[in-house]
Amino acid sequence: MNRRARVLIILLALLTGCVAPRTAPTDLVQLQPESTANKAMQTRTFETRNDLELLSASAAVLQDLGFQVTESVHDVGFLRAAKERSAREYGQEITRAVVLLITTALSVVGGGNAVVVMPVDLHQQIHASLIARPINEDGTKHEVRVLFYRLVWQGSGQSGDQQIPPGEQRMQMIRDAGIYQTFFARLNKAVFLEQEKI
Repeated sequence: MNRRARVLIILLALLTGCVAPRTAPTDLVQLQPESTANKAMQTRTFETRNDLELLSASAAVLQDLGFQVTESVHDVGFLRAAKERSAREYGQEITRAVVLLITTALSVVGGGNAVVVMPVDLHQQIHASLIARPINEDGTKHEVRVLFYRLVWQGSGQSGDQQIPPGEQRMQMIRDAGIYQTFFARLNKAVFLEQEKI
């Protein structure tokens, strides 16, 4: 292995350490050590007898957060909603530019064609799945659990003479506590206002 190839491999190994790990679809159903903390972040209890009003308030909060309700099954207390957003991140563009500059320089010095253009995230669809269910016999308490996740599509890239086509898709769980706190704070307010008929 020549010196240029070794430098390129070391550079790519260092840069891959900067990339956030992906969540494989099989990982979504595996219990992880942080599962208990995630469940606590995703779940709240509400004191209300009216499960339809709770589901309606949940849908309204999601819509206030920019989501569009795509599925609603009142009989089981289920909602699904989605919204579209750009997935471009500043750090990805910088990493892409640095890798392109370094590999181009190495290619010019070595006289080869080792240009690497990393794919970047272009577009994302953020989803919310919510289930509301009674947790006591008389139906005065309900548990609401919401799960946010995103589907991300990447743009094109290049590795030497090999083109990396656009459109690769991956799914990631959203574990940002702030999103869940915002949702539940608004839902708590909506449920209170509904109970007080304000």
